[in-house]
Parts: sequence; C-alpha cells; structure tokens
Amino acid sequence: PRGFAVRVAGADPPEVQVLVDGTGATRAQVAANAASQFLLVQGIGREPSVQPQVASGSLALRVMYNERLKTPIYMLPGVLATLLLNVTALVTAMGLARERETGTLEQVLVTPIQPSVLLAGKCLPYILFGLVDILAILLLGNLIFDVPFRGSFWVIALGSFLYLFSTLGIGIFIASFSASQQQAMLGAFGFMLPAMLLSGFMSPISSMPTWLRPLTMLIPMRHYVEIMRGCLLKGAGIDDLAQQMIALTVLGIGILAISVARF
Repeated sequence: PRGFAVRVAGADPPEVQVLVDGTGATRAQVAANAASQFLLVQGIGREPSVQPQVASGSLALRVMYNERLKTPIYMLPGVLATLLLNVTALVTAMGLARERETGTLEQVLVTPIQPSVLLAGKCLPYILFGLVDILAILLLGNLIFDVPFRGSFWVIALGSFLYLFSTLGIGIFIASFSASQQQAMLGAFGFMLPAMLLSGFMSPISSMPTWLRPLTMLIPMRHYVEIMRGCLLKGAGIDDLAQQMIALTVLGIGILAISVARF
C-alpha cells in the first residue's frame, strides 16, 4: 500500500493484505506460508548492521468463503451429488435389472408401447424423487448446518436437471449389461466409488496426479459439485458456471443417447 516503505523505515508496522486462491489447496498453502514468512521478518529494508526496531508482525487471517471453516458447508454439495447418484443411477439400474430378472420387462416390450416411452415412464419417478431430495437437503442444510444459499435457485435447478440426465443414463447403461439385481448393484458401485474419488468431493483435484486430472473431466459428478459449491458458497451465476453447465449438457446427452441405444 501507499506509504509502506515510509512506515517500515519509521518503525511503524504497516498493514498488508494478501489474497490467496484456496481452490488449489497445495499451491495456496505454499503461497500463504511464503507470504507469512516474508511479512513476519523483522526490520524489512534495513541494512544488516542496523538493529531492527520493528516488532514482529501479526497475521489476521480471513476466509472469504466458508469463513468459519465448517466442514458441513464444504461437504454438503458433495453429499448432495452422491445422494442423487445413489437415488438415480443405483436405483434405476437395480429396478430395470429386476424387471428383466422377473420377466416383466419382456412382457411390457411385446405391447404396442414404444421403448422410449417405457424408459421415460421408468425414469420420470426417479427424476421427481431426485428433485425432492435436492430441495430437502438444501432446506435442511440451511436450517441445521447454516449452509449459505448465495446464488440463484434457477442456476441450481438447471445444473441439477442436467446432472440427472447423466446419472439416469449411467443407471440405464449398467442395467443393459446386468442380468440380475446383484450385477446391477455391483456395477453401480463400481462406477460410484471412482466417481466420488475423482469428483473433488473428498480431496481437491489440484492435489491429484497430473495425468489423472484430465480424466476427471469425464465425471459428471465433478462438474455438479463445482456448480453447487460455486452457487451456494460464492453466489456464482450462470456466466461463471457456463463451462460446467456445457460439460454436463454434453456428458448427459452423450451418456443418455448411448444408454437408450444400448437398452
């Protein structure tokens, strides 16, 4: 700031603000430590032979997002994405596999009903359940855990709707390869566990190996978690989250189209 050198020369401790982007956890920690070591040095700008007169500095840390560093605020968007993946992908896969296992799916397919209409009827209840879950979690998270709601409700609604396209497509795709409920369940868990690990829900993507980061772009859960955190915690709008919205649209249409063709 203006007058920094004058205040240091006059043994008057100056004030300095350092803004660190915490989305890259490792790099942010290194930068914050380097700034702390530099600012806490006594006698900045003096000759080595001169005895420093400036007292050791003090740091006043302020977190811009999730100011109190509460774990639920950081975890709730990831929990919401995981729950939707369970309700839609896992339940859809097991439901369709059960229909095939009991033979009722073949009985319905021999009727004049179109396969696309059949799939729409099977998926619509899970879409409605998913939307109800979103509203319930957001409400309870705000009332019980003080999770902020700084963004637009319509941005969250659009991101959730696009995310459901991907999760439903994954459930249908797994069901098309499963001959029983057990196979569908194992197949769904085989996808869900890597998706959770690579989504940035549990650990930052910036701390993952360099060769692994591009693969996370193929995980719909990653983009949805970024949308929820950006909208809830930072008040991000549709322009700020356009990249994630486009990624969810492309992944959702592609996964759902392949799944329907396979079914």
